[in-house]
Amino acid sequence: MTRNIQHTFYYKYKPEVMWDYLTKPELLAQWLMPGNIKPVVGHTFEMISKPKPEMNHDGHNYCEVLEVIPYKKLVYSWKAGPEPGTITVDTKVTWTLTPKDNGTELHLLHEGFTDNNNLLYEGMNAGWVNHANKIEKLLTK
Repeated sequence: MTRNIQHTFYYKYKPEVMWDYLTKPELLAQWLMPGNIKPVVGHTFEMISKPKPEMNHDGHNYCEVLEVIPYKKLVYSWKAGPEPGTITVDTKVTWTLTPKDNGTELHLLHEGFTDNNNLLYEGMNAGWVNHANKIEKLLTK
């Protein structure tokens, strides 16, 4: 059985602004984690976070861009594990941007967590909300 994380956030900024926070490495690092993302299908990148051994996660997140519709949709794989070369988490992240009320509705779908990933699923479910809230703080500086 697989589990998915879904959250919808609203920002009072245009999709073009929100797109930058999803696709520019220097902005992504400010709210999520450092990584060399590029919005190009097939681009592989890594994002580095603090290791969480209690969740079987060494802090390395291996990703590949799967779909890009500028200012509307970004999809990438998200793989991780307890040590380099060992993948126990094989998931997919989809960001959908929809213009709404003079701003942007940003929908996150992080899918594919298995029963073996329960601790990481729980941590990431709350973590995505905490990280997404940082975007608003950055935009209002």
